[in-house]
Amino acid sequence: MSQAPSPSDRLTLATTPNAVGLARLYTTDVLTRWRVPADVIETVQLIVSELTTNAVQHSPVGEQVSPYSPLSTLRTFELLLQIVDGAVRVSVWDFDERPPVLKQVGIDATSGRGIFLVAVMSSKWGHYPIHVRPGKVVWAEVSLVPAGEPQEDERARQLPSRPPLDGRSTKPRAEPLDPRLLGRVLVGVRGL
Repeated sequence: MSQAPSPSDRLTLATTPNAVGLARLYTTDVLTRWRVPADVIETVQLIVSELTTNAVQHSPVGEQVSPYSPLSTLRTFELLLQIVDGAVRVSVWDFDERPPVLKQVGIDATSGRGIFLVAVMSSKWGHYPIHVRPGKVVWAEVSLVPAGEPQEDERARQLPSRPPLDGRSTKPRAEPLDPRLLGRVLVGVRGL
């Protein structure tokens, strides 16, 4: 029995200021077609915004001429969306060979939080160099299963809870923090 291929969709964009908005629209369209839950789409949109902003901002800059001029040094970058192992994977390839830096920025900083937000909002993230052409790929994954909710195979293995044998009560465990909620709070604080 053959397994159906995982959904995958790729978009190439120019490193222009409107690329970030176009990447978000593309993401919404593709993930809606794939029937991804709305809260996951919202999280993936934020990650796409941060990664594509970095691709546009850190694109090698040449002489400032019209993008339509033959002298233009306008570059492109690629956005790849995939469903991989129960998660939406976002991959952005750009021409900048420098690895992303996870910075600790102060509360008054006006920039530098992009990779921090990606790290907080995703279940996994990373980067790797491209050897066949200049640049790197930065990727992040967002789980399709809400944080704190066991996956199907984990639910089947869980045993019903029993009271302790000595009769003492136990404290209930605190619920794990939802990284998507934490990211939304950070974005809200950033807007203050």
